[in-house]
Amino acid sequence: MKYNRQNEIMALISENEIETQEDLSERLRSKGYMVTQATISRDIREMKLVKVSSSSGRYKYALPRHDETTISTKFRNLLIETVQGLDSANNIVVVKTCAGMAQGAAAAIDSMGRDDVVGSVAGDDTIIIVMRTNEASSSLIMDLREILASG
Repeated sequence: MKYNRQNEIMALISENEIETQEDLSERLRSKGYMVTQATISRDIREMKLVKVSSSSGRYKYALPRHDETTISTKFRNLLIETVQGLDSANNIVVVKTCAGMAQGAAAAIDSMGRDDVVGSVAGDDTIIIVMRTNEASSSLIMDLREILASG
């Protein structure tokens, strides 16, 4: 439920100029999500939404740009220790990890807060990440290689 709601929030703020939590709450309710102000506030915090200036000069919610987000030292180290390979095919990135470490590595990648990730699935030693575009796929691989090279 939370995952679906947060995906809907991403869609709403990308397609509309949402200025307040109340506006976001009303739009979610119209989509069938029964939310409280506390839930909206928590989602905004978890998704690391920011307020940016809109074309009208007012402020609206937006996703953080991936180049502005940082990955924690803990997650950086986890990736360095567990990722064994990276590959891509069009808009799909495949990350190979040590056995049993794919879910932890996927959490680390998710913590990057990239808005160009459609979704990911982690198995035992493989993560499949669906990106919005082929270019986004290349960008993620470059970012991950940079993290791995820092170890």
